[in-house]
Amino acid sequence: GVLSLGTPGVGKTTLGKELALRAGMTYINVGDMAKEGHLYEGFDEEYDCPILDEDRVIDELEDKMNEGGVIVDYHGCDFFPERWFHIVFVLRTENSFLYDRLESRGYKGKKLQDNIQCEIFQTLYEEAVLSYKEEIVHQLPSNTPEDLERNLDHIMEWIEQWMKDNN
Repeated sequence: GVLSLGTPGVGKTTLGKELALRAGMTYINVGDMAKEGHLYEGFDEEYDCPILDEDRVIDELEDKMNEGGVIVDYHGCDFFPERWFHIVFVLRTENSFLYDRLESRGYKGKKLQDNIQCEIFQTLYEEAVLSYKEEIVHQLPSNTPEDLERNLDHIMEWIEQWMKDNN
């Protein structure tokens, strides 16, 4: 499995869907999956968003992950089983780009500020390095369409190499 990580607005979904097409893999957006299956355990008033039920998300994903060939897209990673992922990509976006993207999605106040802070402090990269072997965690810049193309090529090369090494 491949894990695509990053603050909301960095381009995980665009990358994940395109990668799944090119690699013939299954794309799973954990946020969408939770919405469809109501995999929540309450509501966070401060952030104006539902609280993910992590155990139910893992139950829901387990069979698919065991089959393999899955790209998972989410903005957190510390609750996924380590064995699920062979590579973890953390997308990074410059704050000015990120600010505009989040604002255009209707983020404001604390939610907007905290997501920008999360990016500034590399929170998700650090979480990824603590949750997985450091050598499988890769940071990729995600500011422009050119970055997207480069990232797709880079990940495809990695997937092809992994297939060769493991089959």
